Amino acid sequence: MTLSRFLAVLAFVVFLAFFGVVVRFVPHPDLVVAIGIGVLLAGYDLWSQLWNRAK
Repeated sequence: MTLSRFLAVLAFVVFLAFFGVVVRFVPHPDLVVAIGIGVLLAGYDLWSQLWNRAK
């Protein structure tokens, strides 16, 4: 794994940890849904940019 991929995955893990804390301490259903959608979109973007490149 290259340094750029490692840093991208690390940033995504920090992103997940931050929103995990937000959901834990502010458990509003609308906020949880919005964060879930945002995390899914960010995860899909990470996956498509790092591992699904056409050669």
